[in-house]
Amino acid sequence: MKHAFGKQGFSVPPLGLGAGSIGDPALNDARVGALLDQALDLGITLIDTARSYSLSEERIGRHLAHRRHQFVLSTKVGYGIPGHQDWTYGCVAAGVDAALKRLRTDYLDIVHLHSCPLETLQQGDAIRALHKARDQGKLRVAAYSGENAELQWAIASGQFGGVECSVNLFDQRCLEHALPLAQARGIGVIAKRPLANAPWRFAEQPVGDYCEEYWLRWQAMGIEANDMDWQELALRFAAHAPAVSCAIVGTASIEHLLQNKRYADRGPLPPARFESIRRAFRLHDDSWLGQI
Repeated sequence: MKHAFGKQGFSVPPLGLGAGSIGDPALNDARVGALLDQALDLGITLIDTARSYSLSEERIGRHLAHRRHQFVLSTKVGYGIPGHQDWTYGCVAAGVDAALKRLRTDYLDIVHLHSCPLETLQQGDAIRALHKARDQGKLRVAAYSGENAELQWAIASGQFGGVECSVNLFDQRCLEHALPLAQARGIGVIAKRPLANAPWRFAEQPVGDYCEEYWLRWQAMGIEANDMDWQELALRFAAHAPAVSCAIVGTASIEHLLQNKRYADRGPLPPARFESIRRAFRLHDDSWLGQI
């Protein structure tokens, strides 16, 4: 089962690998290599990484360069290049070249401007640098990663062939307007944080935790997993939501990788179940913005 990545000329699996976790220097490198190979063998053939994920890009390049034609490679640029101010033309251009080198490839499939401010998008230099790299054959799809007004602008602008944003049980705003517009315009969509950072792990409000906002929304919505594991419910909701091309889940565990694949392979939630979750979000939505 594969989904078209909008109208960008290639397909992606419902489940992709978020490669932030594998960048941890404390991880055994051989195990990271085994996990990456296992992902491709399972058909998890979209890998999403970023310059800011420590060793992630370097490890992907070292372990998978010989299998480059077997997977779709997504990364993020625009920041963290010595000698360049973030979000400038030069920073984006140099970021693309640095990613190509670390990933040991001569092209990138999807390259995102990662959560840059709306004013930066509108100013245009970062976008022009991305388009120039695309014209040079260094990347296939110029994309934007972010939320809310910036996401809406990126989709409406006609400048991007892909976007990445949060889509999960407790983060559904983009499903109302942004992603239907993306779908209509042939823009591919990567859903991040599909498991919503698993707020069901906590019996009480996890003050200060990354998923605290999602825990509060979970409590307000009052939905139950019922006959499903929470992880299955969440992953099937996001990975098969309308307009979503691929949902990325980060893990450094082959066991978790296998479990996520089993859940994604079960396909969309029953329509009535999906719509009941959508209704719960709409009913309790208290100006809930997409979470970066």
